[in-house]
Amino acid sequence: MSKQVKSIFVKLVAALALAFACVAVAQTFANNSTSQTVQAAKMSKQEKAAKGWIAMRESGGSYTARNGSCYGKYQLSIGYLHGDLSPKNQERTADRYVYGRYGSWVNAKRFWLAHNWY
Repeated sequence: MSKQVKSIFVKLVAALALAFACVAVAQTFANNSTSQTVQAAKMSKQEKAAKGWIAMRESGGSYTARNGSCYGKYQLSIGYLHGDLSPKNQERTADRYVYGRYGSWVNAKRFWLAHNWY
């Protein structure tokens, strides 16, 4: 094999490896988002109650409440919302944050009770 053919072969293998890595990362990210969305959709009464309790403490339930760099019903850091301040995005982002950090809204409420923030 000539050096030129070897070089092309190495570049092709590297490109394929990079492509597979990108697909794997994208699938992992999509699966995590889907899992958290499904988890939020199947919320128990206890989870819904804890979520509502936190929303009332954080903003009085207002999607437009502001406190420094925090915004909305769950007083999320404005950067978490990526410019989309809609109620739907606030709900989705709050669920992602809580399930990622605490595992449940009930656990987030427990943390809030102990620290006055979540």
